[in-house]
Amino acid sequence: MIEDEILKWRFRQGSSEALCRIYEKYLDYLLTLAVGFANDFNTAQDIVHDVFVRFAASWQGFGQQGNLKSYLTTCVVNQARDQIRRAGHQPVELKEDALIGESDCPEQIVISNEVSQQLNKALAELPYEQRETVVLHLKGGMKFREIAKLQDVSINTVAGRYRYGLDKLRSMLNDEVKK
Repeated sequence: MIEDEILKWRFRQGSSEALCRIYEKYLDYLLTLAVGFANDFNTAQDIVHDVFVRFAASWQGFGQQGNLKSYLTTCVVNQARDQIRRAGHQPVELKEDALIGESDCPEQIVISNEVSQQLNKALAELPYEQRETVVLHLKGGMKFREIAKLQDVSINTVAGRYRYGLDKLRSMLNDEVKK
């Protein structure tokens, strides 16, 4: 993308405006990914902010030649992995402030929040590799080949993780509905 190339060039020149634009442009996307990994909005904010603090500090040595969005996605994935490792792989319950209803109807908001809670709880119970694959594909819009490169595995492994992750999600959510 031409805008990203200009932003990268300006960022390497020390432009704080370029850094602000990069932050504004990718914040929502990166937060969405981080919430999918961390299952907690506050933790997701910490992950994304840590990535941008490191990114801002790297302006003098920044030499990334590829896609800026992919670079930032990789940074968020790695930061989320580190965060999960430090937390001891314990799934974190999704907090209420992570749930945002898009409807003005109170009943619709309650239903949407309950569905989001069930989905996020089930997602948190997936093995991390499957959760990461599902989140990157569904929330991040990444293709299997991009995920394979990021995870340093084959496309077949990514496809398997995705399929098994969705199967487990369906099973957990169907069990929840039957209760």
